[in-house]
Amino acid sequence: MYYLYILKCADKSLYTGITTDLKRRVGEHNARKLGARYTISRRPVKLVYTRKFRNRSTASREEVRIKKLKRTEKLELIK
Repeated sequence: MYYLYILKCADKSLYTGITTDLKRRVGEHNARKLGARYTISRRPVKLVYTRKFRNRSTASREEVRIKKLKRTEKLELIK
């Protein structure tokens, strides 16, 4: 099972990613050196959106689609 997720960073920016272990990955973004380079300087981050997928291919396609959205469209998706 793969999860697509959106994080809201301390500076109010949004970060989108995929993972197989949501709890672990959010913890990495907040506490460890393993978080994405983007989120390291924008901690703490908060999980604001998640969606399940059966395989990585589908999750990756949706991740790319969401990353192309405008900020306002992403905020609407989160609601």
